[in-house]
Amino acid sequence: MDKQRRKFLKIAGASALAGIGAPALVKLTAGSAYASTHGAAPAHGAAPATGHAEAAPTGVRLGMVIDMRVIADHPALLDKAISSCTEAHNIPDFAGDRKNEIKWIWKAPFGSVFTEHSTSHLPKMVQDTDFAVLCNHCDDPPCVRACPTKATFKVKANGIVAMDFHRCIGCRFCMAACPYGARSFNWQDPRPYVKKYNPDFPTRMRGVVEKCNFCGERLALGKEPACVEACKGTGAIVFGDLNDPQSEIRQILDREFTIQRKPSLGTKPSVFYIV
Repeated sequence: MDKQRRKFLKIAGASALAGIGAPALVKLTAGSAYASTHGAAPAHGAAPATGHAEAAPTGVRLGMVIDMRVIADHPALLDKAISSCTEAHNIPDFAGDRKNEIKWIWKAPFGSVFTEHSTSHLPKMVQDTDFAVLCNHCDDPPCVRACPTKATFKVKANGIVAMDFHRCIGCRFCMAACPYGARSFNWQDPRPYVKKYNPDFPTRMRGVVEKCNFCGERLALGKEPACVEACKGTGAIVFGDLNDPQSEIRQILDREFTIQRKPSLGTKPSVFYIV
């Protein structure tokens, strides 16, 4: 490890991405709601729950619903979403080099994405469709617990699992802890492989881990995540506050059957799929 990397351990403060913790595009307050279950909220004035029932979550918890039915009908939408994310975050293109590949949002078959679900007699749509895969921004993220330098942390204001690239020492403990394979390691300098440079987002260096950040830097400016904006108006990707029963994403979850990746692990992913 070079001297410059050692100095990163001494850096203190918040995320290097200005405003990454700002919960934009969603109401900053939410009523009684359930982030991962779809039961109705207690009526106004009702007595609080007693016994062993969990208290309804408060505050903002950002999440995403991906409607694979729409993507199956319009597969170019997923390509558009990936391209938009790549340009927004200076993700390098290693031209098929799987060893050095950096993934924020990518494609994978159903069987690889949902390993806890049966793949017997799948509908043709599911068999033939590439699924969108990204960081799940878990409510209980094991990567945060594994990181020794707090380079990976959960933003209390909105639930995003964020990264401070300057703090990352490349130990890859977070990669080992993530059960979803949602993190990538820069084995070499990625900067020469960035095709279209975005000056509004920092490039990384060799030896740093990275992943999807739910576009925290865009949310701070009042914008939507790049992938959501790329699919705007199609319903393919919906983003919002899981704790707000009036939000579009909650209304979708209340009426549609959705699945999550590896729910048995108890990480409580914030990404839901309609299949």
